[in-house]
Amino acid sequence: MNQYKDKVAVITGGASGFGREFASIAAARGMKVVLADVQQDALDEVKAALEAGGTDVLAVRCDVRHADAVQALADATMARFGAVHLLFNNAGVGAGGLIWENTEADWEWVLGVNLWGVIHGVRIFTPLMLATAKTEPGYQGHIVNTASMAGLLNAPTMGIYNVSKHAVVSLSESLYQDLKLVDAPISASVLCPYFVPTGISQSHRNRPDEVKNSDVAPTASQRAAQAMSEKAVSSGKVSAADVAQMTFDAIDSDQFYIYSHPHALSNVQQRMEEIVAHRNPGDPYAAVPHIRDMLRAKLSGG
Repeated sequence: MNQYKDKVAVITGGASGFGREFASIAAARGMKVVLADVQQDALDEVKAALEAGGTDVLAVRCDVRHADAVQALADATMARFGAVHLLFNNAGVGAGGLIWENTEADWEWVLGVNLWGVIHGVRIFTPLMLATAKTEPGYQGHIVNTASMAGLLNAPTMGIYNVSKHAVVSLSESLYQDLKLVDAPISASVLCPYFVPTGISQSHRNRPDEVKNSDVAPTASQRAAQAMSEKAVSSGKVSAADVAQMTFDAIDSDQFYIYSHPHALSNVQQRMEEIVAHRNPGDPYAAVPHIRDMLRAKLSGG
């Protein structure tokens, strides 16, 4: 995709982190921007900032867990702009702990946002993009799904998050192949960032009441996972703005896999070799045993 001016970008999770940076670049390239997020005050702030720069913005409060909310987002987009060219299924949340300690509410929340949000986005917006392509000469479209390096690896105490992101990688690869199969003028990418300073480690701030563990205290493993996540995310040297620029570069060149930290692919290669060689999964902390030891100490109350 190389045509941006006056085209339409739809961004879920658009009020913070990667989403806000995607919106900033889209606006700089002359696009009309549709922002979706559950946090109304942050949504209003980003909308005002973009409009101050002259961007035509539609902001919609949207909980991507729900199909009717994503459908309402699509309806509002078409009513306002009549087309969709660039879609970022980007909304995401994080949770951790030993996988058997995650509650049903934990699974409903994380899979609801991270996986079902992408499912709804692909299912509802792709047909709109295909329909636009039939009426707009020279149409170019692109879909970016935000996964994670956790969609290619399986670190301990991150199981619920790993599951959601592995599914997004699979969904995205399938989407890419299906679009190619029908010769659609739409391509796709999957974004797999590593630890980047965004608000995801604090995503529980927007956790809806119906999926909160109001009567269950966090376990030791969940507290340890939260602490490690906060430390890893806050210490990241690659910024959300950097990742957004990498993503648009990938869209420009029709690159499917987008990595914020290519050096982490050595761990992915090790995992793939273990699978092919029928070896048991290796220690993900073999190169950094102090992290494994610290995690074990936290789990034992040390």
